Parts: sequence; structure tokens; C-alpha cells
Amino acid sequence: KETSSASLGKDRADTVIIGGGCVGVSLAYHLAKAGLKDVVLLEKSELTAGSTWHAAGLTTYFHPGINLKKIHAYSIKLYEKLEEETGQPVGFHQPGSIRIASTPTRVDEFKYQMTRAGWHPTEQYLITPEKVQELFPLLNMDKVLAGLYNPGDGHIDPYSLTMALAAGARKYGAQLNYPVQVTNLNSRSDGTWEVETPLGIIQAKRIVNTAGFWARDIGKMIGLQHPLIPVHHQYVVTSTIPEVKALKTELPVIRDLEGSYYLRQERDGLLFGPYESEEKMKLQESWVTNGVPPGFGKELFESDLDRLMEHIEAAMEMVPVLRKADIVNTIAGPITYSPDILPMVGPHQGVRNYWVAIGFGYGIIHAGGIGKYLSDWILEGEPPFDLIEVDPNRYGKWTTTEYTAAKARESYGFNNIVGYPKEERFAGRPTERTSGLYDLLKSKCSMGFHAGWEQPHWFYKPGDETGYKPSFRRTNWFDPVGREYKQVMERVGVIDLSPFGKFKVKGTDSVKLLDHLFANVVPKVGSTNISHMLTPRGKVYAELTVSQLYPGEFMLVTGSGSELHDLRWIEEKVTRGGYKVEIENMTDEMGVLSVAGPYARQVLQKLTNEDLSDASFKFLQCRHLKLSNIAVTAIRISYTGELGWELYHRKEDSVPLYSAIMEAGQKEGIDDFGTYALNALRLEKGFRAWGAEMNCDTNPLEAGLEYFVKLNKAADFTGKQALKQIKEKGLKRRLVYLTLETDNVDPEGNESVWHNGKARTIVIGNTTSGCFSYGAQQSLAFAYVPMELSKVGQKLEVELLGKNYPATIIQEPLVLTEPTRMRLQRKGEIPKI
Repeated sequence: KETSSASLGKDRADTVIIGGGCVGVSLAYHLAKAGLKDVVLLEKSELTAGSTWHAAGLTTYFHPGINLKKIHAYSIKLYEKLEEETGQPVGFHQPGSIRIASTPTRVDEFKYQMTRAGWHPTEQYLITPEKVQELFPLLNMDKVLAGLYNPGDGHIDPYSLTMALAAGARKYGAQLNYPVQVTNLNSRSDGTWEVETPLGIIQAKRIVNTAGFWARDIGKMIGLQHPLIPVHHQYVVTSTIPEVKALKTELPVIRDLEGSYYLRQERDGLLFGPYESEEKMKLQESWVTNGVPPGFGKELFESDLDRLMEHIEAAMEMVPVLRKADIVNTIAGPITYSPDILPMVGPHQGVRNYWVAIGFGYGIIHAGGIGKYLSDWILEGEPPFDLIEVDPNRYGKWTTTEYTAAKARESYGFNNIVGYPKEERFAGRPTERTSGLYDLLKSKCSMGFHAGWEQPHWFYKPGDETGYKPSFRRTNWFDPVGREYKQVMERVGVIDLSPFGKFKVKGTDSVKLLDHLFANVVPKVGSTNISHMLTPRGKVYAELTVSQLYPGEFMLVTGSGSELHDLRWIEEKVTRGGYKVEIENMTDEMGVLSVAGPYARQVLQKLTNEDLSDASFKFLQCRHLKLSNIAVTAIRISYTGELGWELYHRKEDSVPLYSAIMEAGQKEGIDDFGTYALNALRLEKGFRAWGAEMNCDTNPLEAGLEYFVKLNKAADFTGKQALKQIKEKGLKRRLVYLTLETDNVDPEGNESVWHNGKARTIVIGNTTSGCFSYGAQQSLAFAYVPMELSKVGQKLEVELLGKNYPATIIQEPLVLTEPTRMRLQRKGEIPKI
């Protein structure tokens, strides 16, 4: 057993890590190994106390997300080498793992996942029932239709893993102190921290909260309510089973998705852990309201086998030898859940130099990769790759304790649910974050959840099959979305865009700040442009529209999912550069309606005396005006690419404004449209989306955003030098525009792109987003491919649900935008629609 001296040893540190579970110790190891001096970890009792020591220790390459696969892969590669590096055994077994499909829908899901794995380096195979049985001979094969097999998967001993990482951390100079409890945190005016302990105070440049189920208590010290809740997770260990003991090789881990449990070999017996339904599972809600009981460290909860009975029966049916086995141990311990099971990793908005790595439902497989990811970000000033899905700033003031509890319950119960594209989950909804139109529209449409907001995906008409009907193929929304597409292209449509993130920036240095922040020029007063914030390495951190409303006063607008992600970045730049500006987050107070389509001007003109003609109110201009006596900031811009305006107004004016517009547009046949139709419209126009075509994995040149990047402007904007070097070296890949010949399935994004070369057919890239084009009546997608395969006319293939469909690179866009069509008409040319 490891011991540590309960002393501080020093009163200053570069980084203080709070919490000695596998995640905190991994971060200490990675920071110290990368050469950071003065890394101090404080653990209140002993290393692995909390959730680490009792974890089942599963390790898998599989993840349904894209970039979290990289985290899993790094962890496994690290664990393979750790014993050799540190001299500490880690108890790592790699017998592989198999996810079991016992319904046709599951087989579809596996095919869907395979197309997302093709362009990643990790090994994953769709295997036949015969192969499943060969790998796991003790299975009852009656229901097995297929398996998803990852040969490098397995399990590791969590205690030994943490001790090996601790040995490595010390070897490279980190200091691990325990038992040392953090009793208070004080932020100083220069952005540094005072970390108070019973043994004295440490002054730290930054602090990282890795405190597991104590993370909420640490957050409360600085006024943050981290949305986390402990879940009771149980797993069962059996005595020796003769059939298991007789095997020559270790059994692979299996995950019976319909039975909702995992099962693996443990010595000569079996270990299995179920995920109960949301009605039966148990939360430790008292810890959220009253804090974790003092002294709770390596304790467990009372086990409750009754809750697990249906899962135990499913396991006995799938693995019949279990029937004769004795249960020798039941482990019931706390695991911390965030509302969506994904951890919260990175710097926190609104607090300087406070980082988190908390909310790990799967801490063992994430520990290695997250330690490296966070270490790189801390040392280099930007994330090594895009992981916005774990950004702590995806939650906000709307994330109440009730919401967290409802979501954690749902997420735990849905652990093994089928993962459909465009997935919606309904627990905890709606939050307090509803737009002014929610009550008016909720019964007329299928709502989607966007950063706490409810936003219409598509609208119902008589005869439609209503409700949320997820599918891997075209489903009940397919025809209605086509109808809404036609509405905008031929008449006029209205969409609620209130979830946009909206900031006001003003002050002496506002122009100087924005010139430094953005790669585009600063728009003139009364104008709007599309601008990108880049990272120092020249990646696309964010895309916003920037409007200068009055001299030195700007409105910045970003997508719903990146509100606090972008605000944190801007605030950090303001602090570092000492800019004299005020930033106000107007997201919740301001509603947004967009009116788009050939009759948009005609309808809006009825409501105002202002001249809305093309000569008077040009594309990308903004101004304040009154519509039906309601004050709005109107920007002539539309993500549909058609004639349109975005109308920013007080949230309480949303209903009267919407009603006035709908009333005014009766003669023109005005109607609603949702975000699914908006997506089809933007893809046909070749508009990129942040989080799909561009993010922290892509630079703006390969994404085809050169038009918005002004390398010759005087200001030295963030990423400018890196971008010049990228341009000089030349691009390796490029975003292309594809049409596909498909049947009843359409691309979504993240599918593998294949090329039939001389030697063989290989994966050469990936799609970023896609949909059915109602204009061209065929599928459409954006994809990244190598430069040599990026020419118009190039034939490729895109994999959808296990089948490769022919694809052709075409000249973008498929449909010209309305401003371009008008320009061509003025020149006497006939534009293409």
C-alpha cells in the first residue's frame, strides 16, 4: 500500500489538482511528464478513494461519438506501456469485447457505428453469430444476430492503474499529498488562487477540480453549482465456474445491449454489471442537497439484488453457466453522472484559471486520454482536438438540480438504448429556457433540445404521422421537411432562432479587441459580417456573425451549443490583453425570429414605414426599426440563403411580433419551418456549419472559408501566423461537396468515404454533414478528402448502413444564394436555382 506524507512541502504551485482518483492522478502524471514544474495533487483521504477503487475497470476502443474514440484509444495505448515505464503492475487484460445484437434494429445500429469507425485507426469489426460463438463459447446463441467486436478491449485493475500513474507522476517530479483536505478556495485579483488546507495555504496559478463525487462541494466554494449527481451502480462477482476454469483463453467482455449489462471473466468466475431502468435505478440525491457525508471514502452502499433481478435473469439466459454459479460479492458504489453521462472537461466560463475534469461515468477508460488532453490544453493554450461534447460550458444557470436528477436517471436507464441519428431524450424538459414562442408552438411541431432550449425541428399538418419516431432510414419527418423546404423556396417561412448565443460588446477598445479576435475585418457601423475566431495553431475555434450597431457597439451572435464556449474564449482574451470593454450576455433576454423566402420583403414591408427595398436595405446590413410598433434589430441575412431577415427583439415581444408577421403574410401563404428544413437549405447553398465542417480539428483554408479570412489586414489576429505557414506549406486535404445515389437512407455526417484505387478500395476521408436535397432530389454531403482526390467530377463512395453508395464531387453550391442570383440577373445572366 502506498503512503504519502501529510504535509504541503511548498506554498506555491503552478497547478494544484484537487482529487486523487484515476483522472486526477493521470493529469498529474501527464503534466509532470510534459515538463511542467510545481504540479501538486491534493487528496483528502487516499488515492483511489471515491469511485475509482471499486470500478469494474472496463476498457474499450468503442465510443458512439467521434473524438471520444481518440480518448479511449490513447488510454488503452498508455495502459499497455505503463507497467514497463513505471515498474508497477497494472493488471491489464485485453481479451477483446463483443457487443451483442439480438434485434434487426441493433444490427442497423452496428452498421451505423461501423461507418463511423472506418476512418478511425482503431480496430472494430462487425462479426457473424458463428464468430461470436467461437470467441465466447459459453453463450446461448438463440437470439444472437451479430456482434460488434473490438479485439483490443478488456479490463484493468483500477487501484493498480492509479498507483502506476502515481509512481509515474512522482518520477517526473509531481508532488502527491494525502491526506490533505481542501477547505476553501480564494481567487485573487491577478487570476491566481489561494488553496486553503488544514496544513496551510498553497498559492496556485491554476486549479483543476478532479474531485469525483466531491466535485460539487469544491465548486460550491467558488459559487458554482456543477450539475453532477452520484448514481448507485452495482456489479456482481461469482464463485469459480467449472466451465470458465476449463477454458484455455480468457473470455472477451460481452455487452448484452437488450439485457442492459456487461459481463466479463473474473479469475475463474464471472463479473457482471447491469444498468437498471430509470424507474428502478437509485440516485444518491441527499449528497447533492447536503454534501457528501464527512469520512465517506472507501465505503460502499447497501447492495440491492432485487433491483437487478430482470438483468440477472437475462444474463442467465444469455450465459447459461451462470445459473449454477454462486454470487460471492456484490459491489454497490457511487459513480458520478452529469445529465448526459459525458464528463465535464476544460476551463470554466466566468472563473479565471479554474479547470474541471469531473462527472465521469466511465472514469477508467477516460482517465489516460483526458489526462493527456487536458495537459496539452493547459500547456499549449488550446485544445489538442475538438471535444465540445465534454465542454463544461454546455451547461448553464438553466441546469437545475431537478433537471440534473431527471437526466441522470434517464441517462443511466438508457445506457444501452439504441443510438439513433438525430436522437432526442425527453426527461427534464422543458427547462426554464424556453423561447417566447414555446407555448404557442409546442403542440404544432416536433421540438428539439438545444443547450437547454426547445426549438422546432419540423411542423405538423393534418395527415402527418406526428411525434418523435427515430430511425436509421427516412422516417415520419421526411415529407413534412420537404414541404417546409418548398415553403421557403417558393413563398415565405418563419423560424424561431431564439437559442442563438447573443453578446453585446462595447467600450473604448471594442474595435481593437474584435480586430484581434477575428480573422475577418471589423464591419462598419450598420453592417454585419461572418467572422471566425481561430486558435493560435490556426484552427477554427468559433464562427459568429458580428454587427456594428453604433460606433464601437457590437452584437455578436453564435450557435446555441457554443454560447458559453465562445464567451469564455472572448473573456480570456479581454483579460489577457487588458482591453477596456464591457461584454453582456443577452442570450436569455433576447428572442430571434427569421423570416425568409421570395415574399419576405413584401410581408415585412406591410409592418413598417422603413424602406426595405434592396437599394435601401442591402444584404449584410443591420439597423434598428419598428415592425408593428415593436422595436427590433433587423439584420438582412438568412442561413437559408434566400431573401430574409433575422429580427432580434425582447423575449417578451416574441408572441406579438410573430403574430403580426403571420397576420401580415396571409395573402403570401406564410407558414412555419423548422431546423431540419433550415439544414437542407443551408447545405444546398454550400454554407458550412460550425461543429461539422469546421471546428478545432480544421483550419479555415481546408474548410473553404478563405473569403472570411483576411490575412492581409493590419491587425495580428490570433492564428494569423500559423495560417500563413499552413498556406505556405499547402493543404493536405480539402472540404468537397458531394452528391450521392442512395435509396431510403441519407448521410448525416461522420460517415466513411471510400475510394476505389488501383490496389484496393480504401477509406480516404469522412463526411461532415449531409441530408436529402429536396431541390436536386438526391442526397448531398460535405466531406474531407485528400487534395489529389478533391477535383470536381471525382468518383467516390460513401458508406451508409453497411453499404457503399456512389458519390460524385460537384461544383458547389447546388443552389445559388438569393443575393448571388440577383447579382447575376442584374448582369443579364440566368442564374441556376
